[in-house]
Amino acid sequence: MSTYTAMVMNAQGAAPQREQRAVPEPGAGEVLVKINASSVNYHDMVNLAGLIWGPWPRVPMSDGAGEVVSIGPGVTDFSVSDRVMSTFHPGWHDGPPTPQAKAEMPGDSGDGWLQEYRVAVVTGLVATPSHLSDLEAATLPCAGVTAWNALLEAGIGPGDVVVTQGTGGVSLFTVQFAHALGAEVILTSSSDKKLQIGAQLGATHLINYLDNPDWAGEVKRITAGRGADLVVDLGGPETLAHSVRAARMGGTVAVIGVLTGFDVAPIPVAEVMLNNIRIIGITVGSVRSFAQLCELITTAGIKPHISHVFDWTDVGEAVRVLQAGEHIGKIALRIS
Repeated sequence: MSTYTAMVMNAQGAAPQREQRAVPEPGAGEVLVKINASSVNYHDMVNLAGLIWGPWPRVPMSDGAGEVVSIGPGVTDFSVSDRVMSTFHPGWHDGPPTPQAKAEMPGDSGDGWLQEYRVAVVTGLVATPSHLSDLEAATLPCAGVTAWNALLEAGIGPGDVVVTQGTGGVSLFTVQFAHALGAEVILTSSSDKKLQIGAQLGATHLINYLDNPDWAGEVKRITAGRGADLVVDLGGPETLAHSVRAARMGGTVAVIGVLTGFDVAPIPVAEVMLNNIRIIGITVGSVRSFAQLCELITTAGIKPHISHVFDWTDVGEAVRVLQAGEHIGKIALRIS
């Protein structure tokens, strides 16, 4: 029987090690995917540090893209040679989230995508847009879908104003998708160089928060006192109050990150109440929402911005780059 290589975490916080496994056969409703790429998210960094519950040993990484090489009985949605992408919550097919729908998380609840082959249920896969490489496609399942669902929750469309923080994967996807929807985008960062990348991807207004710590006030100035329809908050405790102040009356603050820590975040409760501001948490999204995102990506010809590509066995260095903030956009992993 032929074998393949998987990168396996054998204990909590243990660095992934090569392991040879037998190539599996897909069962009913399943396909076997030859995985060609993955990508690194903040979630993966936390997982690799051993801070996420789950069985040991297990293969990490939530994101993957590749090609269907065999199909199980009853499969009609995909054929051999079709290109596919993973989903963060393969059991969350549509509608609002439920504990049951979000229970399965590849890389957490079981084996993820840092391996050469993986069997997957077809209802938890999405077809890859034809203009994207597998490296580009592999950046979408977590960060791309997260950005997209923040925009969906706020009903963003032409003429709306969106604020997003920093130049990591979620933030730059927010810039690209909001711009494609016809919205005006305000991007904040501590780096003028990184802000210029954001401008190239569609950001209309740039705010360096080191030069302008009151960036919420600057958002109000840019919008003639109105505020933003949506503020995508990635910072957490140190940014959430600013995000609330930057939102318009009736606007939305999407909480999708905790880059400044896990402490309790102080917020101006009176402003939330008096301005009818909605604060909503976003944890990626459903399979259907990912498919909808791919329609926009295809129509608008969007390509993810990737600043670093590593060999999949060099995941430790990829995580270091992420943790150090040396990246702009996404960090991809090539699986040979």
